Amino acid sequence: MADLIHQFITRAAQGQGSRPALLFRDTVLSYAELAEQVENAARGLLAEGLGAAERVAIYLPKQPETVVGIFATAAAGGCFVPVNPVLKPRQVSYILRHSQARVLITSAQRLQQLAAELPACSDLHTLVLVDTLAAERRETLASELRGLNVIEWQALLAAPARAPHRRIDTDMTALLYTSGSTGNPKGVVLSHRNMVAGARSVAEYLENTADDRLLAVLPLSFDAGLSQLTTAFSVGASVVLMDYLLPRDVLKAVARYAVTGLAAVPPLWNQLLQLAWPDEVADTLRYVTNTGGAMPVASTRALQDKLPHTRVFLMYGLTEAFRSTYLPPEQVQQRPQSIGKAIPNAEILVVNEAGELCAANEPGELVHRGALVALGYWNDPEKTAERFRPAPGQDPALPLAEIAVWSGDQVVRDEEGYLYFVSRKDDMIKTSGYRVSPTEVEEVAYLSGLIAGAAALGLPHTQLGQAIALVVTPAAQANSETLERELLALCQRELPNFMVPARVIVRAALPHNQNGKIDRRALNAEYASLFQEPTE
Repeated sequence: MADLIHQFITRAAQGQGSRPALLFRDTVLSYAELAEQVENAARGLLAEGLGAAERVAIYLPKQPETVVGIFATAAAGGCFVPVNPVLKPRQVSYILRHSQARVLITSAQRLQQLAAELPACSDLHTLVLVDTLAAERRETLASELRGLNVIEWQALLAAPARAPHRRIDTDMTALLYTSGSTGNPKGVVLSHRNMVAGARSVAEYLENTADDRLLAVLPLSFDAGLSQLTTAFSVGASVVLMDYLLPRDVLKAVARYAVTGLAAVPPLWNQLLQLAWPDEVADTLRYVTNTGGAMPVASTRALQDKLPHTRVFLMYGLTEAFRSTYLPPEQVQQRPQSIGKAIPNAEILVVNEAGELCAANEPGELVHRGALVALGYWNDPEKTAERFRPAPGQDPALPLAEIAVWSGDQVVRDEEGYLYFVSRKDDMIKTSGYRVSPTEVEEVAYLSGLIAGAAALGLPHTQLGQAIALVVTPAAQANSETLERELLALCQRELPNFMVPARVIVRAALPHNQNGKIDRRALNAEYASLFQEPTE
């Protein structure tokens, strides 16, 4: 039985080693081949001096080396940090520094983009490049990077045997970076137990088996994207790795690889629903799921129409607890706005401001307790204390309080126990399935030196869920006629695409509340219809 996350692969290799584990373009890796590569890469990381629980950052698109790097780090006894491949150098540098990463696995092209940021990453000692480089180029890179050890992927796999660090299931094995409503992203610390329990819970209610084939279109830096791997590997199923360019590529991949399970964010589902679907899609897809925000009821209905024999699971989760709730497919027709009930091996509570359990139909904060509750935020006790707090209703005789995740999301529970999302407490922006901190966008705008004030807003958008509008007041030296264009250009250079504002609005003043802070509520109300289609 697997207690550590990488043991899913080892166990599957022992029992069904010839079965496909990973499919990538025209490449197929069996479980036996994947297990061998994971073991070899783990030896390589240990040979490079990786200590117990030390962080290995993986900054690559979805490809076999990304998956091997993740599970090899766990097998070596380290802690993997998957970095979203769409992030720009400044965001990547922050994650490397904050996580105190010792090893970075990436490509030569990405390294070239990061080179100027790496001197500030003082904990980094080894770079692993998945490319094959000429010896002269490798030496030049090592010189340019001031003595950092640079090795190639094949050299990592060829290292001699070494014993891994001894780890148990409560040890940390992953840092997943997620944006908050203020400041830089936070590193959610996940243990082996968190990830193993999460994989088994999801596989249980999705009824996954070794015959399933999952299409991984979500970033592996997302909890839901990573869950595609762990859930599949927990039952010996196959995963197709895909970074799509166009939505129609997703449908082609479902047909080409005979995919049985597909998870996507609502904006992607909305795009897919505008396309003509090949007959093979309806023939092979056993189930579909949503993540990254509530699914519009119209989209759910359209999915049911296109896929009458496919099971639709509506889900809710937060990185701090991996997954939290799901709505069984047989309930979707009756209550399509619900986020369902607790997943197996978890309890979901609805708690009011006094810390008491809410009555039916009384709004309250969603609190998650159980084995999936993460270990907190890396190197951030203050934010950890805000979100990870004692679960309500415990016996006062219990000497050590059980810690739960207080989500910050307002929900209500009906008389039958089904949950419905109401709103978020904070100002988090959810766009295209991503969580975006307003402060991250605002800080880039302030870098221009051309503004006196800024507020990034998440406004309703039919396709994106929310679109970002950046409302600014110009500094004295700014040219108001060119300011919008200059700020957009700066954001495009410094931010990943999903963080770039859809609009920059220049105005003479920003409203402030009684505490002197920018009144975001007033701005949200004023611009609520900015991205809405006009009605006749």
